[in-house]
Formats: sequence, C-alpha cells, structure tokens
Amino acid sequence: MTAKYAIILAAGQGTRMKSKLYKVLHPVCGKPMVEHVLTQIEKNDMDEIVTVVGHGAQKVEETLGTRTKYTLQAEQLGTGHAVLQAESLLGDRDGMTLIACGDTPLFTAKTFSELFEYHKSKGAVATVLTAKAENPFGYGRIIRNELGIVEKIVEQKDTNKEEAAVKEINTGVYCFDNKELFHALHKISNDNSQGEYYLTDVMEIFQQEGKVVAAYRMKDFSESMGVNDRIALSKATAVMRMRINEEHMRNGVTLIDPQNTYIDTDVKIGSDTVIEPGVQLKGHTVIGNDCFIGAHSEILDSVIEDNVTVTASYLEEAIMHKESNIGPYSHLRPQADIGEAAHIGNFVEVKKAHIGKNTKVGHLTYVGDATLGKEINVGCGTIFVNYDGINKHHTNVGDYSFIGSGSNIIAPVEISDHAYVAAGSTITDDISSHDMAIARGRQVNKKGYFDHYPVAKAAIEAEKKQ
Repeated sequence: MTAKYAIILAAGQGTRMKSKLYKVLHPVCGKPMVEHVLTQIEKNDMDEIVTVVGHGAQKVEETLGTRTKYTLQAEQLGTGHAVLQAESLLGDRDGMTLIACGDTPLFTAKTFSELFEYHKSKGAVATVLTAKAENPFGYGRIIRNELGIVEKIVEQKDTNKEEAAVKEINTGVYCFDNKELFHALHKISNDNSQGEYYLTDVMEIFQQEGKVVAAYRMKDFSESMGVNDRIALSKATAVMRMRINEEHMRNGVTLIDPQNTYIDTDVKIGSDTVIEPGVQLKGHTVIGNDCFIGAHSEILDSVIEDNVTVTASYLEEAIMHKESNIGPYSHLRPQADIGEAAHIGNFVEVKKAHIGKNTKVGHLTYVGDATLGKEINVGCGTIFVNYDGINKHHTNVGDYSFIGSGSNIIAPVEISDHAYVAAGSTITDDISSHDMAIARGRQVNKKGYFDHYPVAKAAIEAEKKQ
C-alpha cells in the first residue's frame, strides 16, 4: 500500500485579519481553522502529518498537540519555501504527499480521499485540486494546453489578459510523489512579482522533465474558500454552519430555522429533538433524543439526556438527566447536575450542585455547593449562602424536605430527610429529620408610626387640601 503523508501550511501571519489572534487559530463553528483541516486529513489514515508553523507557532502547537509533527518556517518566503521546510522529516520517503493550507477549513475528508485516488490512478507526479469559479479573481489559474493537459499554474498577480479570463482555479491543495516534490523544490526560483518561491512553479519543472501533471476538478467550489479577512471568515462560518445543520436534520433533528441556529462541529444531537431559532450549541455538547431546546438558549460543553426541556436558558459544563426541565431565563454553571424529572424554573442559578429526582426549584433562587435529595420543594427567593469571604462551604438537604420561600441556608449545614424550613428563615444550624426550623425575628407593629413619618405628614396635608 502506498504511504500517505500530508503537509499543512500554517506559517503565514494573516495581517488582513487585523487581529492579535494568529490567523489559522480563528474559530469556525467552535474549532480553529487549522484544526478543521487536520481533522479531515486524519480521516484518510495518514502515515505522517507535518504542520509548517511560523507566526504564532507555539499557540498552534498547543492547539494541535501531538496529532502532527512540526517544522518552522522562520521567514515567510512563499509556499514553495514553506513546503521545503518539511524536507528533513519527509524528504527521503516513498509515497504520496498531500499539501493543504491551514486557512481553508471547509475541505472534507472525502475530497482529500478522491484526490489521492485520482492522483494514483493517473500515475501522476503531481495532481492539483481545481474548481470552477464564476469570479476567479484572487485565485491562481489552471492553464491547460489544447489536449487539456495542465501546463502551468499562474498566480493572480502574474496573469496576462487571457490567463486572467480562465475560470478554472487552483484551490491550493495538491498531491505529489513525495521524493519528486522535494527534488523539484530545489529548482524553483523567486523570479516573480512577489519575489517568493511559489510551490506552483514545480508544475512547469515537471512538464519540462516530461512527467505527468494532472488536475482533479472538485464539484463544490465552496470547499475551496480560503480565509484571509473577517469577511471571508464569516462566509466560511456560514457555509460550515449550514453543512452542520443539514447533517443534523438528515439525522432526524428538527431545526425550526436553520439559518438562525448555531451548532458547533463537535456537538451531538439525538433524533426527534426540536431546536428553536437563536439557539447556540457549543463545544462538546451532547443532546439526547426527544428534547426541546427553546429559542435563544445557549448550551456549552454540557450533557442533555433524553426528553429534557430547556427554555431560554444558559448552560455551561452541566448535566440534565432525562425528563428534567429548566427555564426560562435560568443559568446552570459548571458542575450543575440536574436529576431525573427535576424542575428548575425561571431566574434560577445552580453551581456545583446536585438536584435530586423530582425536586423542584421554582424561581428566583441560587443553589451553590449543595446536594439536594429527591422530592424536595425549594421556595421562591431561597439562597444557599456558600461563601464566607474566604472559603466555599457545602450544604446537604435530605429527601422529601421543604424549604420555604425567602430562606437563607448558611453553609455548612445539614438538613435531614423530611425536614421543614419555615419561609423567611435564616438557617445556620443542622435540622433533624421530621423537624421544622423557624429562624426569624418576631413581627412587631409600631402603633401610629405612619402619622409621625415625615413623608406621611406631607401626604396627609396634601390629602386634606383635596
């Protein structure tokens, strides 16, 4: 079996992005562009992948980790010079080498596979991946002879009038015979308008040596979209978003308004789940079957089990077990664990807390650093006071307990099963099973106080004048 290698070009600075963030690290649907490229290449069972880094090299390496080897292009002297930096890692090996750019996040594993197969079937020393562009400005042109054989690739700035009219463009992806590639790279020059060493110049060298140069035209031009500025980034994101959304819909997910639904590439969603407009599903979120995700909810790195309802709420690094529900306008912070059939109502915040089966936290409540058992009712306006200004403390509430409205639970405290907290209490001590705790001052009525209140006196005078 022929060995397969890949070189990802990711050394350019990307000045047109006007950003402190290195260009290939700008995200498209939740994943840096260069990681999209690497992920699709990996699906082709590669023997070795090398990423050429330059500006922002350390951050690229931190992002991609050990999934690829690296080589440094200290000076950006063109694509040919960039590929040559990988010679010490790949130069002496037999096999096929794929070249791709780290700022082209839309290429698919299928397209790369088809390019490998076409290259192999043609017995070519080099195969360029091409596409037809209605507006080819900015792309290198594929120049063929009268027999349709590729003679050369001409960069936009070096085209004459006839060459500029050609609509078949170079996508920037190639497949080469590995040894022949590095042999030819030593022969190219930088005699062009940019003063750079173009990778495309090896095509003419191969032609002069009588070797086969092929071109494989892909069907979907949108895959070839490169990202050089924020406008292109938004266009690439829109294409990726629709690709992701269509795949989920084909798999049985209902998206009410796909144009306004934002799902990252690593999100998983079960069948018969309904997602309303404005929803954002981010990171490695997993959503089960038969769920309902209401409009404008945002869910990050969370697990949503089957038959869960999320209404206009924000979840981050949380889990909701089957048949539970939340919202509207509630917030699950990291390590929030919502039990089976539990109810989290409106304007509730839960952080680092487990809410047991069938427990109800209706509204206007904060639950932090706590474990709540099953079948508990937590009244409106309850606060689990977990922070003493230095340390966080934990509270446990037993099964079948009742927490009255407006209560403050001062951690650390243990509330046993079947305990009752009277509304308006501030709880600082443990409560035994079947006991009720009342911790509030007695009501005192001040007779005639209204008559002596300065504002009240003015109101009384005004009332007399009417």
